[in-house]
Amino acid sequence: MRYKVTFVVGLALGYVLGTRAGRERYEELKKSARELAQNPAVRNAAESAGQTGRQFAGKAFTVVSEKVGDALPDRHALAGRVRSLRNRAGGGGEDDWGTSNT
Repeated sequence: MRYKVTFVVGLALGYVLGTRAGRERYEELKKSARELAQNPAVRNAAESAGQTGRQFAGKAFTVVSEKVGDALPDRHALAGRVRSLRNRAGGGGEDDWGTSNT
């Protein structure tokens, strides 16, 4: 599934960069992409995929930390560091698509 999505994104990007239709067509594609991102089904699928990824990462962290032991930092301390880096970089708010970056 990941490869299909990557292919479609690459195809769309190639079309946008290679099109000779000009700014009008670009704006039309941008509007279509924004509408697609606002679609509740797409948003639900993205949230579901994100949740599944977070669950998998949590399980993987647990398994790795059991094998490695005390060499890994505390899970909550690591999450705090990531949040502070995002805030320092200006992330964590709304992006151009109206979705959360967190």
